[in-house]
Parts: sequence; C-alpha cells; structure tokens
Amino acid sequence: MAEVLKSSETMLKVKSELHEVLGKGKILELHPPLPFLLPRQIDEEIELNGYTIPKKSQVIVNAWAIGRDPNSWENPLSFYPERFLDSVIDVKGQDFELIPFGAGRRICPGLPLVMRIVPVMLGSLINCFDWELDGATPRNELNMEEKFGLTLGKLSPLRALATSDI
Repeated sequence: MAEVLKSSETMLKVKSELHEVLGKGKILELHPPLPFLLPRQIDEEIELNGYTIPKKSQVIVNAWAIGRDPNSWENPLSFYPERFLDSVIDVKGQDFELIPFGAGRRICPGLPLVMRIVPVMLGSLINCFDWELDGATPRNELNMEEKFGLTLGKLSPLRALATSDI
C-alpha cells in the first residue's frame, strides 16, 4: 500500500484498471514479511557460487537482499509492478531471484492464503477509497525505509486517510 501511495501515477493506473474490470467501489483482493528466511542446516557439502558450504552448516537466506539484487533486477529499488507482466518469475519458491516465502520443503505454509487474500485486500482498499497521505509529506517523499527485526516493517508507520464518494 505504501508503494502505491508513494506513486500517484501507479495509483491512478491501478484505480483505472480496477474500475474498468470490476467497476468503481467493488470489493476485490518489493516488501517481504521477514528479512531472513528460517535457518536451514545443509545435509551434504555443496559448492555454491564458488564457495564450499560444509555439511551440517547453518545457513540463513537473506530474502530482503535477494529481492534487491541488481544482477537479477533492473532498477531493483524502484516500485515497478509491470516488470512481472511478461515474466515467468513468481514468488512460489521455484525462482531464486524472488523468494520472500522461502522454497522447497520449508516454504511458508501460509503462501496459498497470502496469494488469495493480499490482492483482494489491497485491490479493495484501492478500488473503494481515494487515498491521501496524513500530514504534509508529498507522495514522492514518503519514507520507505524498513526496520529490521524478526519481521520486516516500515521504519516510519504509514499514515493515510481514506475518503469515499460511493
């Protein structure tokens, strides 16, 4: 929501597409929930990108850094959802350029729920309301810094006002 609110062009485009497909006011559905995936232990010694990882090593995957890797993504820090329109890369754990929910046997068990609920929630909020940032902060200056911890959140909480003419 913060990324959409920050970019008025993206907000207008999303609202236009939702209004065209669903009709105005109809309900519908770059930041991983955790900076690091759960630790894993290596079963067999392996070589990865020129590094030898010994058997029984504890490995922590930095999902936050993977999603911002300039070797995998053009302008990785830019909010540009259209980059996925013709892409085969998805978040379901098969494409290691983007694994916010993990992969393999330890993929997040909530992934199917998230894939259904988040688009409905975000789409509904955008389609049913007009949004303004609370305070004097211009959209393009919205602070997008993150606060690291067990979960990953915004350093400065998002404060937005919803209005509706429906």
